Amino acid sequence: MDSGGPDSGRQATAETVRVIVIGVGNTFRGDDGAGPAAVARLRARMPPDGTAAGVRTVCCDGDPVRLVDLWTDAALAVVVDAARAEPACPGRIHRLEPGATWPVRTTSSHGLGLGYAVALAHALGRLPGRLVVYAVEAADGSPGEGLTPAVAAALDPLVRRIRAEISHAGAALPVEQRH
Repeated sequence: MDSGGPDSGRQATAETVRVIVIGVGNTFRGDDGAGPAAVARLRARMPPDGTAAGVRTVCCDGDPVRLVDLWTDAALAVVVDAARAEPACPGRIHRLEPGATWPVRTTSSHGLGLGYAVALAHALGRLPGRLVVYAVEAADGSPGEGLTPAVAAALDPLVRRIRAEISHAGAALPVEQRH
């Protein structure tokens, strides 16, 4: 798994990155690792050399400044993160397209969340062309590795949805092989 820094994951130049998929979370806090796990599963479905034309995958700890740096200049940024909801339905996937007026409060398990990153990017003129957020409802964020069964079961449908977002953005991913 990546260290979470902005340079982790697949590399591409600014001219070739049309799509960035950012897995937000901490793999040592249970279901908070849903974002990095989804990125790992997406990478496993990429060509053997790990590249796809115009697509970059990366993991991040959720720091708003890092998120803004990662998605700047991308035509599409897909952010995947664990979320809390009341009432909770672990493994349920939410798709959001935040705009400049998206609330600053966060449903993320991280202190300063995505709302702050969106507000900062808007103020700096550094929002991606389009931002899509997939939030997976978590059951357990306590210390320890591994996802709960409900969140783990959500990964394959989530990755299919991310691949569809990438495809609609015009980036090239190979046709997924069915296992």
